[in-house]
Amino acid sequence: MPDSSAGNPLMNILLGSGRVTEEQFHAFEAEAAAAGKPVEVLLMEKKVVDDEIMAKARAAELGLSYADLQGKDINVQTLNLIPKSVAETNKAVSFDRDEVHVSIGLVDPRDARAMQAMDFLSQNIGINPKYFVISNASFTNALKKYATIGKDVAGALEIAKEKFVPEKKTDAAEERIEEVIKGAPVSRIVSVILRHAVDGGASDIHIEPYGEETRVRYRVDGVLRTTLTLPKYIHASLVARVKVLSNLKLDETRVPQDGRITESFNGKVIDFRVSTIPLADTEKVVMRILDTTRGVPTLDQLGFRSQFVDLIKREVRKPHGIFLITGPTGSGKSTTLLTVLTMRNEEGVNISTLEDPIEYYIKGVNQSQVRPDVGYDFAAGLRAILRQDPNIVMVGEIRDGETAELAIHAALTGHLIFSTLHTNDAIGVVPRMVDMHVEPFLLSATLNVAIAQRLGRKICERCKSPTSLPPEIEDSIRREIDAIPETYKTHLDLSPAKLVVYKGVGCVRCGNSGYVGRVACAEMIVYDEELRLLITKGFPMDDVRKILNKQGVITLRQDALLKALEGSTTIEEVMRITAE
Repeated sequence: MPDSSAGNPLMNILLGSGRVTEEQFHAFEAEAAAAGKPVEVLLMEKKVVDDEIMAKARAAELGLSYADLQGKDINVQTLNLIPKSVAETNKAVSFDRDEVHVSIGLVDPRDARAMQAMDFLSQNIGINPKYFVISNASFTNALKKYATIGKDVAGALEIAKEKFVPEKKTDAAEERIEEVIKGAPVSRIVSVILRHAVDGGASDIHIEPYGEETRVRYRVDGVLRTTLTLPKYIHASLVARVKVLSNLKLDETRVPQDGRITESFNGKVIDFRVSTIPLADTEKVVMRILDTTRGVPTLDQLGFRSQFVDLIKREVRKPHGIFLITGPTGSGKSTTLLTVLTMRNEEGVNISTLEDPIEYYIKGVNQSQVRPDVGYDFAAGLRAILRQDPNIVMVGEIRDGETAELAIHAALTGHLIFSTLHTNDAIGVVPRMVDMHVEPFLLSATLNVAIAQRLGRKICERCKSPTSLPPEIEDSIRREIDAIPETYKTHLDLSPAKLVVYKGVGCVRCGNSGYVGRVACAEMIVYDEELRLLITKGFPMDDVRKILNKQGVITLRQDALLKALEGSTTIEEVMRITAE
C-alpha cells in the first residue's frame, strides 16, 4: 500500500515529530475543508503546530532549506545588505554570508513580489543569494537587530561592550556613570539618534526600556516606529548623556525633569525639548523636535480647504473676541494658531504671545516662553501681557478657569484673543469653557470662532495609485458623502459606479510606508447671533446641530472623507483620525 503522506510535507513533519497520527491529520483536513479554510490555518488555531513547524513545512514543500534565526547573532553589515524598509515590506532578511553566497531568509517564498524584489536587489548590489525559509518569529528577531541609524551605532556598541558590563548597582558603579557618559561611545550613539531623527522628519524621539532591551522610537507623520534596539545595559548611560546635554540633574531620578538641547544639523538650528520621567526601576526620555529655522506655513500648505481659508481671513480681521482651535495633543493646533496669527502681523498691530514652548520665531511678534517652575504660567503671563498695550494676544493653551476668565475679560476690553483648548470637536468648546466656570453670557458675548482639527498622513505623490473599496464600506461612505453640502463637493466626480480613492503602494521616497507628510482635516463653527443665543440658553445640542445643518457646516469626518476622495489621504487614515 503506497504511503499517502508522501505528497504532504506538513503531514510528513507532523508524523515524524509524533504530534499527530495519520488518521488525526486526515480528520483535521476534513474539518478544515468543512470550515472553508486551509488545514495549516486550522492546525495553527488549534495550536497543534507552531510557527517554526509551519516554516519547516513550507521549506520542504518548496525544496528549500529551513533556518532558525531566533537567538542567532547576525553581523550588522550582512543584515544591512537589505535595507530595513525593504526587509519589512517583503519579510526577508540577509543573515549570513560566505565567499560565494549571501543567505537570505524569507517568511513566504511563494510571494512572487518578494522573490522578484530580492532577485532585483541581489543583481543591483552584486550578490549571489541563497534562499532559506524562516518563521515570523525568526524574522521579528532579525528585524530587532537592524542598525538603521548607521554604522556609527554598531561601532560605538562594540567599544561600549568593554565599558558597560552589566553589573550590580553599587556606589562605585554610580560614580562610573558620570565618567562613562563622557566617553566616545555614548556621545556618538546619542548624536546619531538626534541627527537621524532630524533627517527622517521625526517630531518626537522616545528612549525607553523594553523588556531586556532599550528601544528608540521616532514619531514620523504622527505614528511611532521602532528605529533602533540597544542592549539594556546602555540605557542608564544614554539617559545620563541626554541629561548632561540638557543641563538636568544627573543624581535626580525620582521626579520628572524638563530641559532643552540646541544642536545645528545641516545649517538648521534644532531645539530638542527634553522630558524625563521615572519608571519602576529606571527612567524614560522623550524629546520633542523643533526646527527653529523653519518658516510658518500658510493655511493652504497645511491643507485647509478654500472655504475655511476665506472664513478665517474674515474672522482674524475682527477687532475683538476669542478665536479658539481645539484638538488632542499632536493635532497641529499650535502651528495653525501661529499661521493664523501671521496673517495679522502688520506694522500697526502689537501682537504678544505666551507659548510653551516657542516652536516658530516670527519677526515682529513679541513671543514669551512660560516658566511654570518660577510661577510664570499662562494666567500670570496673560496678566502681564495685558499691561503691554497689545492689540492681539495669543495664549498657547487655556488649561484652567483662571486663564479662561482672564481671556474672556481681555476679549471684552477690546482685545482679539487666540488660543487652543482640548476638546474632541468644535461644538465641545462651549461645554468645556462653561465647565471651567466661564459665565455663559460672557462667553456668548466674546466667542467668535472655534476650529477642531486632526492631522492625517498624506499619500506619497510618487507612488500614489487609485484603488477601490469593499462594497459594504463604499455604501457606508456614499451615505456620508450624500449628507455633505453640495458647495463642498462640486469639484468631485461622484458619478462612477465605483468610488475612486487612493493609496500609496510604497517606494524609496516614503520608506515603503505609502505616506509622506501630513494634511489638516478640520471643522469650523462661526458663532453668529443664533448660536450666541443658544449659549445663554444652556447650549442644547439638538438645537445647535439644527442651526449648523442650516448653515451648511461640515464635520471633521466629512472634511477628512473629502480629502480622501481628492487624493490627499487614505480611507484608512480617515478611520484612524476620526474614530470615536
